[in-house]
Amino acid sequence: MKILHVDKNHPLLIQGLESAGHENIELYFESKSEILKIIHEFDVIIIRSRFPLDKKFLAAAKKLKIIGRLGAGIENIDFDFAKQKGIKVLSAPEGNRSAVGEHVIGMILCLMNKLIFSHQKIQNGIWDREISRGYEIENKVIGIIGYGNMGRSLAKKLRGFNAKVIFHDIKKNIGDQYAEQVTVLKLKNETQILSLHIPQTKLTKGMIDLKFISEMKNPFWLINTSRGSNVVTKDLIKGLQNGKILGAGLDVLEHESSSFNSIFSEKQIPESIKYLINTENVILSPHVAGWTYESYEKLSKIILDKILSEFLLNQSAIN
Repeated sequence: MKILHVDKNHPLLIQGLESAGHENIELYFESKSEILKIIHEFDVIIIRSRFPLDKKFLAAAKKLKIIGRLGAGIENIDFDFAKQKGIKVLSAPEGNRSAVGEHVIGMILCLMNKLIFSHQKIQNGIWDREISRGYEIENKVIGIIGYGNMGRSLAKKLRGFNAKVIFHDIKKNIGDQYAEQVTVLKLKNETQILSLHIPQTKLTKGMIDLKFISEMKNPFWLINTSRGSNVVTKDLIKGLQNGKILGAGLDVLEHESSSFNSIFSEKQIPESIKYLINTENVILSPHVAGWTYESYEKLSKIILDKILSEFLLNQSAIN
C-alpha cells in the first residue's frame, strides 16, 4: 500500500509499515490544497488533527481504503461519508487513555490542594497556611460524563482514593466494578467533582452551560480533558464567579484552533480566555492530557497494528 503521513508520529509507525513492505510518503508541511492534488494516489492516510478530512477531500481520495487517526476523537473526519465510500476509519483511544486518567487526577489534586495557588503566593513572599488549606478526594463523589476508554481509565485510577465514582453515558448497562452508571439527574444531585470524557458531537457541544451548572446540587470542581466546545466558556466563568464551580482544570478550550495548536493564533485573545488565565482557581494545560512520551509511542503502535490487521483482512477477502 502507498501510505501518506501528514502529521509526525513516533518513528516505529513508519518503520513497522516499511518492514511490512508498504511505501511511506511524509508530507508534514504541505498545505491541504497541495495534498488534495495528489491524495488520489494513496491507499492510506495517517493524520492527527492538522486539517479536516471533509467530503471534498475524501471524494478526491479515489484509492483510499484506510484513515489512521492517531488519537481518540474523529470529529475532524467526515465519518459518514468515509463509511459510504467504504473507507475504514481507525482510531487509537487505547493509546492515551492512561495518560488522560493521570492528567485528570493531577488536575484534581492541584485544584483541591491549591498547589499552584500556594506556590504562587510563596513566590510573592506570602506564607499563609490558612488560605492554602485544601480538600481531600476521599469520600467525595466523582461524576464522569462519558464512560469509554478515557472515563473508565480514570475510574480505575481513582480506586485507591476511597471516593465514590458514578458516571452517565448514552450507552446502556456499561457499569462495572469501578463506577456506577446513573441518570443525569442523579449525577447532578450527587457529584462534587465532575470530569468530562465525551467526543465533540451535536449532542455534546455546549453541554456544560449555565442551565447544567445551575442544576448541579453541590458546588463542584470541573475537569475538562475532552473537547473545548463541550463547555460554554462564558457560563463557566459565571459559575466560577458565583461559587457554584469551585475550580476548573481545563486541558481544552472553546477557543482552541481546530488543529489544537494554539489559542493565541488570533491577534486578540477573547476576554473570557484572559479571565481564565488570570483566575487563581483555574488550571490550564495546552491540550496535552493524552500526549505523554509513553502515549506518543503507544498511539503509533496501536495504529500500526490496526492497519496491518486491516490489510491482512483485505488480502484474505481478495484471496
